[in-house]
Amino acid sequence: MIAIDEGEAVPDQADAFSGLCFMGGPMSVNDPLPWIDSVCALIRDAVSKNIPVIGHCLGGQLMSKALGGQVTRNPVKEIGWGGAHGEDNAIARHWLGNFAGASGTIFQWHGETFSIPQGATRLFANAYCANQMFALGPHLGMQCHVEMTPEMIAKWCEQWAEEAAAAADQPSVQTPAEMEEQIAERLPVMRQLSEQLYSVWIAGLKR
Repeated sequence: MIAIDEGEAVPDQADAFSGLCFMGGPMSVNDPLPWIDSVCALIRDAVSKNIPVIGHCLGGQLMSKALGGQVTRNPVKEIGWGGAHGEDNAIARHWLGNFAGASGTIFQWHGETFSIPQGATRLFANAYCANQMFALGPHLGMQCHVEMTPEMIAKWCEQWAEEAAAAADQPSVQTPAEMEEQIAERLPVMRQLSEQLYSVWIAGLKR
């Protein structure tokens, strides 16, 4: 684990790693932060060497930016539980398995969206955010969060309750109470999707 938010240096090259995983964060990839360019360079280095990269929310946006895409404001904020529909093509079937051409449950907390980088394939979309997920070879970029645990959801609802309340008039936003009430129903369903995605990504790791 490299704690960028605590000032740890971003590696210059990806050679020492079997794969790279980038998580979420409250900042934007368009913010003038000193580590953005270094992370994007590391992603490009990994992709050039076929070292698998996976990104969640901010991580997916970093991947898109690094690979020539753009990150812009989404028409609405998405906060809480929702669904998305899987594409149905050969690449989607490889990554999504039974979720290709079908609906899946996902968790969201974002106000921006990425474009699909050149050469990549969109895997998931919904009515509020067209680009929920893309794949490029062994690399997977996600706008949504499939990694959530009950503890993470409770923590986010506590830390960012004001953000959810400020956007409560949007149909794509749930209240913290709604998010937590639906954990028991929604999380096991999302686990099926996350296990499918992570199993495919892990299979591509260099041994």
